[in-house]
Amino acid sequence: MSIIMPSEQAVFDQVREIISDTDNIVFFGGAGMSTESGVPDFRSVDGLYNQKYAYPPETILSHSFFGAHPDVFYEFYRDKTIGPMVDAEPNKGHLKLAEWEREGKLKAVITQNIDGLHQKAGSKEVLELHGSADKNYCPKCGRIFSMKDIMSATGIFRCPDCNKIVRSGAVLYEEPLDNDVVTKALYYIQNADVLIVAGTSLAVYPAAGFINYYRGNKLIFIEKNPTVTNPRADYTLHGKAGEILDALF
Repeated sequence: MSIIMPSEQAVFDQVREIISDTDNIVFFGGAGMSTESGVPDFRSVDGLYNQKYAYPPETILSHSFFGAHPDVFYEFYRDKTIGPMVDAEPNKGHLKLAEWEREGKLKAVITQNIDGLHQKAGSKEVLELHGSADKNYCPKCGRIFSMKDIMSATGIFRCPDCNKIVRSGAVLYEEPLDNDVVTKALYYIQNADVLIVAGTSLAVYPAAGFINYYRGNKLIFIEKNPTVTNPRADYTLHGKAGEILDALF
């Protein structure tokens, strides 16, 4: 069964030709890229939060809440954030982007995700706007701790060398994005011939505003919801991001 809606076959053929003919693609992705690998989007509140936690995810994953309630933060961090990520494997979309990079077609992956799946797939130039859950760090000595390190312990995770509470490598709510990462991401977007946006509702700012810096006329959106078409898109394809990316080239 085709992954492309019959009404979009002509658009798909156009996009495939564009991908074939260019060597300056930039990819901008969000949570929808990882849900196909079994990593849930925590913003899709499913009732479990209300049953177990007295606060919404955005509150628990905030700078101020971490400072005030590190015990609750770490319970949620293991249970709902890094727990589903730690053993996740890249899907066809991650692997295809890494393949395009090796072939010289893709210049960079810009992601709002913190799971490291793009790197696990083999991508090298990955700009993680919201940091990485695999690079937790001690604020005193700078020692890095992986997701597996965090999952191997219970309670508040402290640096064994300094006894300081280890900070998440992900950017928490109320914290700024890394200026160097932002600058590099905007450079790639501004200079891209083709910009592919997939797996994101573009609801989280400032990252969602980055595509406004694209200056070309080949802005390609991959939307999972068949009823959604972003008005900024030059081309829109509906379906699972991983499957469509895999079929494009």
